[in-house]
Amino acid sequence: MDFNVKKLASDAGVFFTRAVQFTEEKLGQAEKTELDAHFENLLARADSTKNWTEKILRQTEVLLQPNPSARVEEFLYEKLDRKVPSRVTNGELLAQYMLEAANDFGPGTPYGKTLIKVGETQRRLGAAERDFIHSSSINFLTPLRNFLEGDWRTISKERRILQNRRLDLDVSKARLKKAKAAEAKAAAEHELRVAQTEFDRQAEVTRLLLEGISSTHVNHLRCLHEFAESQTNYYAQCYQYMLDLQKQLGSSRGEILPGTFVGNAESTSPPSATTSPTTVAAATIPAVPTIPVVPTVVGAPNPTAAAEGTLNPNEVKPPASGTRKARVLYDYEAADSSELALLADEMITVYSLPGMDPDWLIGERGNQKGKVPVTYLELLS
Repeated sequence: MDFNVKKLASDAGVFFTRAVQFTEEKLGQAEKTELDAHFENLLARADSTKNWTEKILRQTEVLLQPNPSARVEEFLYEKLDRKVPSRVTNGELLAQYMLEAANDFGPGTPYGKTLIKVGETQRRLGAAERDFIHSSSINFLTPLRNFLEGDWRTISKERRILQNRRLDLDVSKARLKKAKAAEAKAAAEHELRVAQTEFDRQAEVTRLLLEGISSTHVNHLRCLHEFAESQTNYYAQCYQYMLDLQKQLGSSRGEILPGTFVGNAESTSPPSATTSPTTVAAATIPAVPTIPVVPTVVGAPNPTAAAEGTLNPNEVKPPASGTRKARVLYDYEAADSSELALLADEMITVYSLPGMDPDWLIGERGNQKGKVPVTYLELLS
């Protein structure tokens, strides 16, 4: 083995002098050659690009693969230069369970048929997710990694060399100041000229690399457009698949409405003000027994006028029979004096009048009366 003691000692001496120079600069005991403002701006821009690229890369990986264990496994496969095994998406796994359950319960039963329809949709959603992850990995993540593991490493290496050249230059300047004899000054001046030349050459190399960050931004911009387009296509596919499923489920139930999703019958959200109470009632609450309608009595107030918003609460009298208790599901603010404001979970008495809009009832709370929407009530026995 070729072991050069002189070279080793020389390298150790250079390292020691650089360390001393760096320490004295930090303590304010030595002068430091400053880079020009443009160069400093290039350095700051490069550092910012590196830091934000790392954050965007990490968070995109989390978006595409929320499971941290799976991300670690994929990272290890990449470092070992081995192909990452194909992984079943959550949607595909759910589809598998649903289809197996349908076969067990009976594919001809209503539940089995629905499981098959939903399971097939989940399988298509899972396949779309797999394609989105694959395209995003190639078109977005890979370029970001290539920058961090390629261009940025080269920039970091040249910056370290530039830092060493700058320390050598400042050491040479300090030696020239300390030199007394003519021979020593001549040697120090020669050393300074060499150090200055090497520093200038390394500064130019580093500057060219730093200016290349602009090209990196252009490349990452193109990749970002491709990522956004891929994500847009993915969500458009998912939306279309869910619309198809909605139509299938609606056709089997016979109650689907165009352009709307089938709602949960036990939803705790109040109905929209722009939605018809009849539509909301059919989609959000179970069917309840109809309140008996009281026969028309000669001389009684006009119930049709009450249903149309001209109700005078003082003129409405409850029928002898047909009243029921109801629990209020949501807060309701009265639109006018003919309506009764409601608070969630309170109990009121309700009844219907002949010819009244079936979407409304008359509600009573103590001495207060007014119209109330059926969709905001849970009628009790």
